[in-house]
Amino acid sequence: WAEDSVGPKVVVSIKPLYFLVSGVMEGVAEPQLLVKGGGSPHDYAIRPSEARMLSNAELIVWVGPQLESFLAKPLATLGKNARQLELGEILEPELLPVREGGAWGDDHHEHHDHSEQGHLARDPHFWLNPRLSKQAVSKAAEMLGAIDPAHREQYLLNADHLNGRLDGLDAALEKRLDPVRNLPYMVFHDAYQYFEQAYRLNAEGSVTVSPERRPGARALVEIREKIAAVQARCVFSEPQFEPRLVATVIEGTGAKTGVLDPLGGGLPSETESYFTLMNDLADNLVRCLQQ
Repeated sequence: WAEDSVGPKVVVSIKPLYFLVSGVMEGVAEPQLLVKGGGSPHDYAIRPSEARMLSNAELIVWVGPQLESFLAKPLATLGKNARQLELGEILEPELLPVREGGAWGDDHHEHHDHSEQGHLARDPHFWLNPRLSKQAVSKAAEMLGAIDPAHREQYLLNADHLNGRLDGLDAALEKRLDPVRNLPYMVFHDAYQYFEQAYRLNAEGSVTVSPERRPGARALVEIREKIAAVQARCVFSEPQFEPRLVATVIEGTGAKTGVLDPLGGGLPSETESYFTLMNDLADNLVRCLQQ
């Protein structure tokens, strides 16, 4: 942070949250981003400069241990003086349960219990539904206003403006995705549940349950059979992970391949990028499904 920085020192874990928080802080200060570029929050390692950032922070915004597991320990030590906005915990009543297994298309609306520390594990990718992003924006404005009362009005105004834009985005996505609503497809890993539910899309399963675990030979055969059985038009890879796996899986199935990026890894660190991220998801889905 610059020595003369006026606003609070805020660290945000991943890009999608950064896009939203920087919109709330506009005109006051810039937050700092932890996982830069195309890094995956699933297996990130903290650098010394980032450790310093955490120990100087007044507010740390993250989803929670289910997504940024690498942050749990540093937050207990380095970030102990900072306030924490753990959005996964705050939004928990709205969060969807994690789906088990890759072929969850068979039981679209029937979620399996997936117990973690005695409670239902929740899917952390909530920012892929603009309606939940609006709640995150309001919570961030509230907490920033509490930490920095001098700029409270500005945070609330910014949040109000941003939430109005998110309503507009939501309506535009609804319209954009309507023509492909019933077309079957599969994704690389199960990160898009909120997007699918918000726009009632026909996703039929994922290639891998967890991005860190490569499916074995038997699982690959099963996935290929699944692609054929549901007549998936597209199987989407992700820029953070191995695209060759998707190429192997679709071989001989007639399915096309496209790319979806749930994190906006290549996008600039600015509020506008949230809208780019969501529009890119919709465009890439529509483009591949309508081929």
